[in-house]
Amino acid sequence: MYRDDLPRELVDSAPSSVAVDTETMGLLPHRDRLCVAQFCFGDGVCHIVQFKDYAGADNIRAILHDARILKIFHYARFDMAMFFMYTRVMPKNIYCTKIASKLARTYAAGHSLRDLCIELLGIEISKEYTCSDWGADDISSAQQEYAATDVLYLHQIKTKLDEMLHRENRYDLAEACFSFLPHRVMLDLMAGDAYDIFSHSS
Repeated sequence: MYRDDLPRELVDSAPSSVAVDTETMGLLPHRDRLCVAQFCFGDGVCHIVQFKDYAGADNIRAILHDARILKIFHYARFDMAMFFMYTRVMPKNIYCTKIASKLARTYAAGHSLRDLCIELLGIEISKEYTCSDWGADDISSAQQEYAATDVLYLHQIKTKLDEMLHRENRYDLAEACFSFLPHRVMLDLMAGDAYDIFSHSS
């Protein structure tokens, strides 16, 4: 675990994709601060950053801003908003496994990370620490283990979902949705996540 930023050597040697997630004090970006960010470069290792000073997160900003590196999120819309609020960087080159699942797994009732791990990988993950205190000075080993599971399987899930998206001829639609995400995030931050400019209602 690191404080405030990733080591520079991870940025310099970063491969073409990284799985990313955040832990926060709640679900309202304007109220609830970004506490922890997790990164996995597809090698089975999770790098956890605990924030006290966002000004020091230059290496994280570099990764998020680098359009050559694909950022894989589960529910990117929320994590991107938190990063923008607290690091002032809008992540580029995004893949969201929740969006991909909703387009590919239209037969399914659930699209949570837990749902995807069970069906696509045969892995059961715990969500016990979702609502724990991520703002504490010292996060527990159990919290760190929980945080790691949020990114460790995203590369494998992406591979499975890509196969389904191509099979159902929906991959191009998924990419269009990913490209729109920065704009959706800015609308969320401007007026809340219920603000829908595409709705017929006034």
